[in-house]
Order: sequence, then C-alpha cells, then structure tokens
Amino acid sequence: MANILKSIIENDKGEVRKLEKMADKVMSYEDEMAALTDAELQAKTVEFKERYAKGETLDQLLFEAFAVVREGAKRVLGLFPYKVQIMGGIVLHHGDVPEMRTGEGKTLTATMPVYLNALSGKGVHVVTVNEYLSERDATEMGELYSWLGLSVGINLASKSPMEKREAYACDITYSTNSEIGFDYLRDNMVVRAENMVQRPLNYALVDEVDSILIDEARTPLIVSGPTASDTNQLYYRADSFVKTLQKDDYIIDVPSKTIGLSDSGIDKAESYFNLENLYDLENVALTHFIDNALRANYIMTLDVDYVVSEEQEILIVDQFTGRTMEGRRFSDGLHQAIEAKEAVPIQEESKTSASITYQNLFRMYKKLSGMTGTGKTEEEEFREIYNIRVIPIPTNRPVQRIDHPDLLYPSLEAKFKAVVEDVKERYKTGQPVLVGTVSVDTSDYLSQKLVAAGIPHEVLNAKNHYKEAQIIMNAGQRGAITIATNMAGRGTDIKLGEGVRELGGLCVIGTERHESRRIDNQLRGRSGRQGDPGESQFYLSLEDDLMKRFGSERIKAVLDRMNLSEEESVIKSRMLTRQVEAAQKRVEGNNYDTRKQVLQYDDVMREQREIIYSQRYDVITADRDLAPEIHAMIRRTINRIVDGSSHSDHDERIEAILNFAKYNLVPEDSISADDIEGKSKQEIKDYLMERASEVYDNQISKLRDEEAVQEFQKVLILRVVDSKWTDHIDALDQLRQAVGLRGYAQNNPVVEYQAEGFRMFNDMIGSIEFDVTRLMMKAQIHEQERPRTEHSISTTATRNIAAQNPNLPENVDLSSVKRNDLCPCGSGKKFKNCHGRKK
Repeated sequence: MANILKSIIENDKGEVRKLEKMADKVMSYEDEMAALTDAELQAKTVEFKERYAKGETLDQLLFEAFAVVREGAKRVLGLFPYKVQIMGGIVLHHGDVPEMRTGEGKTLTATMPVYLNALSGKGVHVVTVNEYLSERDATEMGELYSWLGLSVGINLASKSPMEKREAYACDITYSTNSEIGFDYLRDNMVVRAENMVQRPLNYALVDEVDSILIDEARTPLIVSGPTASDTNQLYYRADSFVKTLQKDDYIIDVPSKTIGLSDSGIDKAESYFNLENLYDLENVALTHFIDNALRANYIMTLDVDYVVSEEQEILIVDQFTGRTMEGRRFSDGLHQAIEAKEAVPIQEESKTSASITYQNLFRMYKKLSGMTGTGKTEEEEFREIYNIRVIPIPTNRPVQRIDHPDLLYPSLEAKFKAVVEDVKERYKTGQPVLVGTVSVDTSDYLSQKLVAAGIPHEVLNAKNHYKEAQIIMNAGQRGAITIATNMAGRGTDIKLGEGVRELGGLCVIGTERHESRRIDNQLRGRSGRQGDPGESQFYLSLEDDLMKRFGSERIKAVLDRMNLSEEESVIKSRMLTRQVEAAQKRVEGNNYDTRKQVLQYDDVMREQREIIYSQRYDVITADRDLAPEIHAMIRRTINRIVDGSSHSDHDERIEAILNFAKYNLVPEDSISADDIEGKSKQEIKDYLMERASEVYDNQISKLRDEEAVQEFQKVLILRVVDSKWTDHIDALDQLRQAVGLRGYAQNNPVVEYQAEGFRMFNDMIGSIEFDVTRLMMKAQIHEQERPRTEHSISTTATRNIAAQNPNLPENVDLSSVKRNDLCPCGSGKKFKNCHGRKK
C-alpha cells in the first residue's frame, strides 16, 4: 500500500517538474512579447491561425500563444499570470484538471488555453455553474479576447434561438452546463437544420469542474411535456392521510433516507381508503401516491431540500451549493406530493421527451478539461468516467491558514451556543467571520441566534442568492459577519479589508460537516488566499445528520462514561476529525456508486440516442430526395410483416397479409386474396413492394416541385421518429424501475436492462418504419399542395388513415357508436377516423 501511495505522490511531483519546465519556456518569450507594439501583438492571432491552417498543431503553438496572452492580459487587464498559472493553463490544454487553491486566479489561468484552442476556429465552451459567473467572466476576460481579435458570446437561458446561434458561432462561448445540455437536446428535436443553435462539440473548459461533473451528475437533464392525467385529487388525499399518522405508523431508515408504512400504518391506510388489502395489484397506483406523500412529509424538509417561492412554486435546493435549481423538478410524482404538502398549486405531471446525463453530455466533447480547488478527493471518478487526470498545482505563495481540529458537542443547542460565543468574541476584536451552514434552515436559525445576541450580520442563502457577489465582496472587511450556505460565494474571491491581516485574517466557521469532503475544503478555502493569514474551525454535534447516520452512538457512549456537563462535554481532537472524514469517505463512496449506476443505465440509452440523433441529423441536413431511405423502410416493413405472418393455417396467413396491404399499403379495393394466392414468400414481398412503389410515385406526383417533395419527406419521417422516440424513452424509464426487482432473482438489473432495452429499441425501429410506410401510403395529399409545417403533415396524413387493427369484436352494433367515441376495434382512434370512416 505504501509503495502505491509513494508512486502516486512521486508521479504528481514528476508531472509538476515537467510543467515547470514548460512554463519556463513560455516565460522565455516574455521580453520578446513585451517589445511588440499593440498592433504587432494583436497581429499574432492572425499569424497563429495561418500557421494552424498550414499544419502546425496547437501543441506547437502553445509556448508563443501563452506568452501572447500573458502580455495581452498585462496590457488590457493589468494582470500578469504567474508561473503556477501558466502550469495550470498547460494542464487545461492537455485535457486534464489542475487542482488550484482558492484565490490562485483560476479565471486568469483559463485565458491561455481558451485562447490557444479558439485559434482552431472550432469553438471553445467555457462552462460555469451559474449565469452570473458566465456574464461576469465573459465581460471581464472578453475584453482580452476581443483585443486579441477573437469573438466572445454569452449563452443565456433567456436568449432567443437566433441569439443563441450567434453566441455558439463565436470563437469562445460562455454558458452554464444546464443550458448547453438543454440546447443539445432541443437541437435534436427541431424539424429544420436552420433551427439548430449548436455547432459540433469541440472543447469544453469547465469552471468548478467537481461541482458540475460530480455533484450534478446524479440528476439527468430532462426535456418533458405535460401528460393527460387527472391525479391531483389523489395527491391531496394521500397527503391528508399521511398527515394523520403517528411516529409508530411509519419506519424511516436514516442512512438510506427511505420510508415505508409500519403494520399499524397499513391498517390505518386500509381504513382511510376503505380497502381490504392495500397491497392488492389494483392498488399499486395508490401505494405509489402514499409513498411519495410519506417522503414529502417526513423526509423532504422545507428550507433544507426545497423552498417555497413568492410565486408559490416549489424550488429544489441544491444540497452541494445551497442554490435553488430553477426549472428543475423532483421526478416520479415527488414534486407534486411536496406541492400538496405545502398547499401550493399542483403542476401537471410530465412525460420525458428527451434526456441526457451530464456524464454523457460532456463525454461527447472532443476535448474536456476543468478547474477546481478541490478535485483530488474525486480523482478516481474523473479518471474512470471522463478519462481525465487531476494534477495538484503548487500555490503561488505558501498557505498561512490555520485549520483547527473539529469540536464535538452532545447536542445542537450546545453546539450553536458555542458558535455564537465564538462569533461574538471575534466580532469584538473586529476579525471578519464567514459561518458556513449546510441548509437554508440552519442559516435562518443561526441568524436568529445572532440577532438575539446583538451581532449585526449578513445572510447568504438560496432565498437571496442574487445579492451573492455584493455580500461576499464585503465578507473580508473588518467586523463583517457573514452566514452562508454551501455556495459561500463560490467563484468569487473574499479580499481582506484594511487592518484585517493583523487580526488573523478571515475566520471560517463550519457549523456541520457536509457529506462530501470537497464541500468542507471549499468552505475552508474561502480563507487564506494568496498567502493571507486565516483560520478555520468546524463545530459538530451528535445530532448532526452525518453523525446520526454514521457512528455517533460510539462517541456518545464515551461522553456518557466521562459524566461531563453539557458545557464541559466538548471533544477536540485530530482523531475525531479523522473519524468524521472516514464517515464522509463512506458517503462519497455511496454517492459515487449512485452516479456510476445512473451512468450504466444511461449508457444503454446513450448508444440508442446517438443512433437516433445521428440519423435524425442526416434527415434534417439532407439536401436531396429521401426516396431511397423511404423505399428501404417500406421494403423492410413488408419483409417484417410477411415473415412474421407464418401462421400454421394458410388462410389466416393470407388474410393477415391482405389486411396489412389494404389498411397500410395500397387502396383497399385495389387488392384481393387472388393477387397473392399461390405466391411464395419472396414473390409476395416483391409484388407488394412493386405495388407500394406505384402508390408512392402517385403520392409524390401530387406535390408541386422537388423542394416540396423533400420537405414532405423530412417532416413525415421526423414526426414519426420523434413520437416513437418519446414513447421509447418513457418505456425505458418504466423498465428501469421494474428491473430493480429482478435483483432478488439473482439477476443483474443493469444486464437485464441492457438486454430488454436492446429488444425494445429494435421494436421501436420496426414501429418507426411501419408508421412511415403507413403515413406515406395513406396520407391524403391534395393536388399541387405544398405542406409547409409539421402540423400540415400530422393533420392531413393521420386524419384519413384506416385503423391498424381492422378486426371488430363480434356482435358490436356500430349504429350505437357516436362519431367522436373511441372505435370499438381497439385502435385507440375516434370512430369517425376508424371503422366509422366514409369509404
């Protein structure tokens, strides 16, 4: 084990030595660049682009290009990158993650690899955690890029598709991770190529890379639309029921945060809903509503997991950053259950139209890199999932911050009393304090305590994050007391005010350990930037979530044996800190397993998504007649039907093929059993294909010109593909929930999901080809009509198509069926569009 650790440490040292040599070579151009006039320095960009076009690689241009950016930054921004920043920039260009401490100037470090990679003209995406940072960095660093002759765009959620296209067309584009993901999904839902906004994904440089690629990786991006369901009353009824329960009526498993009814709770549910057996198959839907209501009421906590906005909307609070996640909703009905709990309007349930995980989104870039101050703890995940290394970069000046051992108290009350006393003492001396909390609820509670103690302070949490930059800017001033959730102004430096260095610098107080060590390290890192003095101290209690979940009983027993009063019973030791970090490692391991499983499932969809999106893109961008593709679909559909109709009874087989041909391929009265009787399988296939080609040619002849034909073909194919793909995604979601139970039968759920998902995908392809065939053959196209929209296809094509299933149940009196009733044949269509259709 010691040898493995030694090799890792020495490997980092060897990498740092290599980077130092490369940085020295960049710095060797310092005098040469300084001697150039502004115009000569700006002309270097054109020179580099020409050299790249003639075959020089970006690696060969690196040293000069970095030197140009350094000199440009000195003239435009008044900043001159240090040697360690050059080293960080080289790591970023190589597609890895430099771990650079807070305050080491990551934003300036990024300018060098961003400039170098933008020279290729293929686009560079600088990805940030929120739009404020996108706008700030694009504005500040954009001055330098523009001065050097590169274009800069900002991609905001509020922009129109045209504005987004302009932003993505720039050499450098600043955007949030979620907006890039949603734009990718929306691009693969458009009908025309000109409505797409993104270019092919080339190089992404991700700021706060651990937050985006690790913390957010458990939640996939989803584009969805409303479904037709009237279930709101069930949410309210389930909520009313669970609010009547006592503690003995449900069982909560604290480590896994799961909940279920106890025997007494089941009895109460059966009585409340007037049921004989709650777990009968017919009550499956109701138990789902009750489970969600239980989670909403007894696991999900207001101002911790979510907040209620002024507009009466439930907003999710990101547990890692403390920010609200605009536009995100809990899945599988949990969000609606929380809306019922908080008595706010329940929004419609939705159906997934497209989805992607951040892992698979960012793995599509040709090159991926990112910056963070706290990435080493997740090195294994970066390497396994993204194939990128984490390389620690030395600080420009030695770190002066003092990190005190954790303090452990027996209760929350005792802990917060000690925190208030500590803040009070430091406030008297004028030392600024940043108090970090893990939830909005805790920050509000502590704020009340400080108000009662007469200590003026600022609160930064999910309720007022729009004031974030201003609050953080003042957090290092003399006498400033700031309470912050985990966002703690991430991406914004806390600069010390006059005289604060002499007072010991900024003191960071953590009121609880987070389940991720990185978040604690980020909080500590707000203090002691660029060699400034500082302190950090964590206050813990046995009633903290992390302590309750992992091993507080053992520590509590030690405290009890010591027989100390609550004020005296505080433990301060490095051993305790190590124990807590061991607990954090276990949680991080669990979270990694969760993310890995999400990725394993999404990898199945990734392969299918890439096939569908690639072929969809080919259709959208095709500047030609798509007849060969449509003919191939028709032929495969005919082959599938003929091969699949191998009934033992000859007459049944002929009838099945005939029904298919009549209702999906050719005019009903133009074909009879005599036409296919006595033919072999291959002869039947060839005959039906010949007839279908005639119908196809007749349909196409009704369109005005070649452009109208291409538009009709494209919209027809895309409409079917999108409809079937949406249904397929929904089916995969349901399959994923179902295969979990197969683990009890000693089957690997992921393997089962892969096999079943592959079969479903093949079925979907067959279904797409069948519908394209049917719509192409049966659409009523008026002479010289040129369809202009997707709507014109969907209305003219589907309105006049006979039912897929022509078999009516026996003894049905069609005279009693109304025009707008569902057809009794089971096709799902209205009667007037099916068996009630006028021949």
